[in-house]
Amino acid sequence: MSAAFGKCFDPNGARYGIPTYPWRYAPDGLATHRQLRARGLRPGGQPIAAQAMRVSRRRQSGVQVAYLYRVDLAKPVRPMTSRKWGALALAMLARRTCRVCGITYGYCLATSLGMCLLCAHPDSCDSPRSV
Repeated sequence: MSAAFGKCFDPNGARYGIPTYPWRYAPDGLATHRQLRARGLRPGGQPIAAQAMRVSRRRQSGVQVAYLYRVDLAKPVRPMTSRKWGALALAMLARRTCRVCGITYGYCLATSLGMCLLCAHPDSCDSPRSV
């Protein structure tokens, strides 16, 4: 057993407070939030049952953690209502519309600019507005 595997294996919860398993070694009956969503379920207010942990070079803490929930206590996902669909459509329309010129594009605009590329760089020579 490697040192990283041993650090992440704590089924009793003595080290981290909740049962901890290495990545991809969680027992059956436990699933992450995304795995529940793929099955059409949601945690439904239940507490975190365990966690899956792996060593990560990208994270400052050195580990990556995924919380696990019990599948038998999960509830079905709430269906989308017509008002939720409408609100989502308006939000996506706002993300595709330039705040400066008001043109609606077929893709989401960059939030770093807050406007379309033509408005962000008006002095560009290949801009169709410069004609």
